[in-house]
Amino acid sequence: MKKLIAVMALVAVCFFAVGCASITSPVGATTNPVGSKVGQASGKVWFGAFGRADAGIQAAASNGGIKNISTIDYTTKLGLLGLWVEYEATVTGE
Repeated sequence: MKKLIAVMALVAVCFFAVGCASITSPVGATTNPVGSKVGQASGKVWFGAFGRADAGIQAAASNGGIKNISTIDYTTKLGLLGLWVEYEATVTGE
């Protein structure tokens, strides 16, 4: 019985620990020099269907007051057990 409880506890810990991840990747770059301004836009989606995620490049540039984009990074964060996904665009430029 004690072994069963120990195994169940281990499975529960693994179950809740799996699924939390964050991946940042470059999406694009231009020949414009890297500027001093940074803009970000993010959004969260629950259960793959609910939420509003305006994490686009245009929104990030607008939030940072950027007219000439230099670099674009995109981050995807997977929540606990994949219940939600958070998207974030980061734009640099002038």
